[in-house]
Amino acid sequence: MKIWCFSCFIFGGEEEEEDNKAMREGISENEGKTEGNLGNNEEEEDTEAIASRDIRRERYGRESMRWIEEMIRAMQRARSGFGGGGSSGTTDWGEVGPGFEEEGQFVAPPLALRRSAFCTSWLGRGENSGSSSAVAEAAGSGNGGRDRDSHNKRAKVYSYSNDCQYAALMASDAGNSTSSADRHLGLSQSSSIPSNNEIFYHNFMWNNNSDDNPIYSNGARDDGDDSSTSKSEDLEVRMDLTDDLLHMVFSFLDHINLCRAAMVCRQWRAASAHEDFWRCLNFENRNISVEQFEDMSQRYPNATEVNIYGAPAIHLLVMKALFSLRNLETLTVGKGQLGDPFFGALGDCIMLKSLNVNDATLGSGIQEIPINHDRLCHLQLTKCRVMRISVRCPQLETLSLKRSNMAQAVLNCPLLHLLDIGSCHKLTDAAIRSAAISCPQLESLDMSNCSCVSDETLREIALTCANLHILNASYCPNISLESVRMPMLTVLKLHSCEGITSASMSAIAYSYMLEVLELDNCSLLTSVSLDLPRLQNIRLVHCRKFADLNLQSIMLSSIMLSNCPALHRINITSNSLQKLALQKQENLTTLALQCQYLQEVDLTDCESLTNSICEVFSDGGGCPMLKSLVLDNCEALTAVRFHSTSLVSLSLVGCRAITALDLACPSLELVCLDGCDHLEEASFCPVALRSLNLGICPKLKILRIEAPCMVSLELKGCGVLSEASINCPLLTSLDASFCSQLKDDCLSATTASCPLIGSLILMSCPSVGSDGLLSLQRLPHLCVLDLSYTFLMNLQPVFDSCLQLKVLKLQACKYLTDTSLEPLYKDGALPALQELDLSYGTLCQSAIEELLACCRHLTHLSLNGCVNMHDLNWGCSGGQLSELPGKFSSSTLFSHENILVPPEQPNRLLQNLNCVGCPNIRKVVIPPVALCLHLSSLNLSLSANLKEVDVVCFNLCFLNLRYVLF
Repeated sequence: MKIWCFSCFIFGGEEEEEDNKAMREGISENEGKTEGNLGNNEEEEDTEAIASRDIRRERYGRESMRWIEEMIRAMQRARSGFGGGGSSGTTDWGEVGPGFEEEGQFVAPPLALRRSAFCTSWLGRGENSGSSSAVAEAAGSGNGGRDRDSHNKRAKVYSYSNDCQYAALMASDAGNSTSSADRHLGLSQSSSIPSNNEIFYHNFMWNNNSDDNPIYSNGARDDGDDSSTSKSEDLEVRMDLTDDLLHMVFSFLDHINLCRAAMVCRQWRAASAHEDFWRCLNFENRNISVEQFEDMSQRYPNATEVNIYGAPAIHLLVMKALFSLRNLETLTVGKGQLGDPFFGALGDCIMLKSLNVNDATLGSGIQEIPINHDRLCHLQLTKCRVMRISVRCPQLETLSLKRSNMAQAVLNCPLLHLLDIGSCHKLTDAAIRSAAISCPQLESLDMSNCSCVSDETLREIALTCANLHILNASYCPNISLESVRMPMLTVLKLHSCEGITSASMSAIAYSYMLEVLELDNCSLLTSVSLDLPRLQNIRLVHCRKFADLNLQSIMLSSIMLSNCPALHRINITSNSLQKLALQKQENLTTLALQCQYLQEVDLTDCESLTNSICEVFSDGGGCPMLKSLVLDNCEALTAVRFHSTSLVSLSLVGCRAITALDLACPSLELVCLDGCDHLEEASFCPVALRSLNLGICPKLKILRIEAPCMVSLELKGCGVLSEASINCPLLTSLDASFCSQLKDDCLSATTASCPLIGSLILMSCPSVGSDGLLSLQRLPHLCVLDLSYTFLMNLQPVFDSCLQLKVLKLQACKYLTDTSLEPLYKDGALPALQELDLSYGTLCQSAIEELLACCRHLTHLSLNGCVNMHDLNWGCSGGQLSELPGKFSSSTLFSHENILVPPEQPNRLLQNLNCVGCPNIRKVVIPPVALCLHLSSLNLSLSANLKEVDVVCFNLCFLNLRYVLF
């Protein structure tokens, strides 16, 4: 086997390798010179100090750069929102930030070392010139320079060696006296790595403690070591960040990152300590001591919000907060015990407006707990343990006692408008009544899960609280609302109320202002009939006996109906409803809708719906603006007829019982018929469909289509289709494969009404004959024609009618004779033909040779499975590659100019040649004189008797000889 192909060439030799080697050597030499120059500039530095600094950079660089990136992102946010301002807001200090100690993660080094690593990683990036200028400036500045630094808006960043820092810290520990900062730091010789809370607290304290800071006092302790001071001044760097810009950038940081920013320089430390960032002190679930909290309260006496939920010793902490923070407005505590002194001192915190107590024990648990405050507006006592409670707050607006176990609640709150006593199981009916009627301005009442509530209590509440708008009485089994009148009610929630029945609807009907009604899990409810003009939302979920729904509301916009197995009738009138979903209502048989703006309806798995549903969604049925309709798996539908001018999308997936479909919907753009395998008659007149696939309807017999916009129609597999009227003037592709009953008259009518067809697939259409093929002359744009597996004997109608044909497929046309293709290679028929498929045909060897010799304009030729083809020899007088002249050998063989070409023979345009599974082919010879200059793919697989392949093709890139044994 000899194969010459020229699609890939490999270049490269010794000269290129030498050039690359020289280049690499040059680069290495330059790098060595560069390192030498740098070494000369740093001759004065000690080599051990340089090595130590490199180790520190590698060790702490990642942590520092991560923090710098976060700062840059904050600055970008500040730049994008300049002028808008921002605030740090409430920060959750329970979240572990970068560098905090956590199991399996990075453990923070001592604070002094972290500061040194951060500054060193920045200074290591600078140029030599910048370092020199900083050294010169530091050399010329003394104590006066440091004083000027506090007034300079250009921040100075110092870097220190580890030895200097350890010396400073150890000196403070070894001395006789200990500063306040060192006392808070808790540094000792036995422990150099603080815990999470210590790290945070120490950073917090350093924000305002410039005198005690062990790092910012001239870079070291006052131990007489001038060398460390001069060394720190040598590494001074200035940053152009004004105080106003810093304030704006820091407003985007949380408290943990503010503490980290304080370690950079004096300017950043002062900016991060601004009281605007520390209005809210959030110590939720933090292990903070009383001393630490007292120090922070002294640092920020103007804090307005404190959260010590989950902190240890909350009683002591909250007392400190009440006495030290005189501007406190919001206080959150919990997870502990609050003694009687707390409630006694509560009135002294005159600015307090909001108190949140969660999961706490109030008092000793025996006596009544009084809560008296003149300015308190919001009070939450959730999940608290207390026997009795008394609330006297004249300004109180909202009160929540949810999930608390008190047995008595005395309220003296004339302005209270929201009361939540949900899940207060120990409150008696009388206690609930007394608490509610003592608040005449009440607007919202939540008494869910209060099993003792009765209709009598609701009647008194309705009489006393005339402004009650929201009522949640869910899980109250003793109420039926039969004699309750609440005309101002807007929201009513009655989940799992066993006493609610159809008789309760008459009482609910009096609430003419009602907007939201929820009746989930009302097991005894059988029907709902309401005429409420303002009703917008209704829920009916898991109502086992619910069977009939009748709603009249022009404002109704949302309906939630689910898992109501007995529901069989629905009547809805609304001018606001746009979407209706009634999925899996298996017994629903009657649906009446008067919804002028309804656009989407989903009735999936409503198995009992009958054909009458079509009238509801057709013109005049009450839904004039319907656009989308889903009737998937509605198995009771047999004949579907829709006449709608607004319908755009229709889905009938899984409707297996449908036998007739009539769609007169001029706006219909999408229809899904998957699973409609019993459809026998279909009419789409008129529709706006652009494509349609009916190949999934094997029993379709009669088809009528009038679609002005349709461009693609697939009828593949409609084996019994005998009558088809297709009027699609823009149709370009028609696939009628396996339509065995399709005759010439149907094909002639289709070509007359669809003149733009460019692709016509008539594979396995044995009923199509010469008359039908002659009608193809009406298709001037036809370029693809598939007549495979047909019984055609004469192709002359195709040659006469399809002058622009580019692709012709004649697979397995066993009745074609050797002369059937003579017009192609003798008379020049189909001059535009590019692709020809004669696979599995019966053409003889001579006809194939004539075709290959004369049809030089073909680009794709398939001769798969041709049993009569024995050899593929394009040589001249049996010439082989071995007999080529000497000038075609070696490198000269690859030149196009060396091929002797008869002047009258044009080049072949053939690109793909497929001869798969030709059992009798033995030899393939394609010499240069064959002029297959464009051949790129040759497939000879499964040719069992192939023995010799001699190919010379300049562009061949794919040769398949799979399963060929030489």
